[in-house]
Amino acid sequence: MKTSVMFLDCPEYLDEQAGTRCGLPAEVECRYTVESSSGPLESAKIRCPRGHWFNGPVEFLAWRHSVQPANRSAPAKSAQRLSRAPDDSV
Repeated sequence: MKTSVMFLDCPEYLDEQAGTRCGLPAEVECRYTVESSSGPLESAKIRCPRGHWFNGPVEFLAWRHSVQPANRSAPAKSAQRLSRAPDDSV
């Protein structure tokens, strides 16, 4: 029997200004497909160790980390290239 556990970064905001996210590994408890007018959507139910839980399409549960350049004088284009990492979605 092959078993595997999948994780996404918890997308919960930890402050009211929406500036800090939880980011702990949230276990994918259940995966399923939802029909939509534009076709099927891969969906999941996730839960992190802090107790945050979400249920919905994976594309909305998986959030991208913003990458800040180490040097503040670095051009903005280099920061944009860094933030376009391959998609880590389920």
